[in-house]
Amino acid sequence: MTWEGHYGPLLDTTVRVATWNLWWRFGPWEERAPAILETLRRVDADVVCLQEVWGEAGTTSAARIADELGLHHAFASQLDLEGVEFGNAILSRWPIIATDWWPLPSPVELDEHRTLLVADVEGPRGALQVWCTHLNWRFDHSAIRQEQVRFIAGKIADRRPRSFPPILCGDMNAAPDSDEIRMLTGRADLGVPKLVFHDAWEVAGAGDGATWSNDNPYAALDLEPARRIDYVLVGWPRGGGAGHVRSAALVGVEPVDGVVGSDHYGVVAEIRY
Repeated sequence: MTWEGHYGPLLDTTVRVATWNLWWRFGPWEERAPAILETLRRVDADVVCLQEVWGEAGTTSAARIADELGLHHAFASQLDLEGVEFGNAILSRWPIIATDWWPLPSPVELDEHRTLLVADVEGPRGALQVWCTHLNWRFDHSAIRQEQVRFIAGKIADRRPRSFPPILCGDMNAAPDSDEIRMLTGRADLGVPKLVFHDAWEVAGAGDGATWSNDNPYAALDLEPARRIDYVLVGWPRGGGAGHVRSAALVGVEPVDGVVGSDHYGVVAEIRY
């Protein structure tokens, strides 16, 4: 008799999930747009979570990308910068059957107007629940990010039951050893029972996986230390290993026609599904 472990025979099929902060309209954004589009075309993910998406005059950068790549999309924003929205988006190869979003908690005087967006995706092998967020950015805002993480976890817990582990992606503005990420990965108290995420890079990535890197010419100008702050996180695996991360890689490292797409690198993960 062959021992198959706690999960039984493992699934061979996967879903490809990517996350990327697109740097809104900062820097040479019109030159960067074709590089972003071509990078995402090459990544060919089934689901893409985007942060710092702009919206103006009834359209968004995410909608333009979705139209070019033949994807469905959802967008959420509560911030307007000189008439242009700043928010998060989820793109999907498969129909998005429901969406919702919430503003993240923050002290009024330190509010960066961040949001949490969720999309229920009608995938070919069952429903997927995908969450996209962007936490406060400042180094000294760990306490705010911890409160935002607790809020996010509460919303994810409220959206049970689900047949597949929740997928949470985004720019967390926090390194893996920070309290806020440790809360999500079971190393510190999250305050939400039975909710623990696996960090895709920790499971299957190679190297430090720095998504804020001084090899990126845009990031280098900010004189900050390189660190991994962008994540694909997946809830605990289920039967057949559903939710187990098979591989993880960086997105947007290679320039397209000499242009880097964003000041962040993104992450793409192959997840058993």
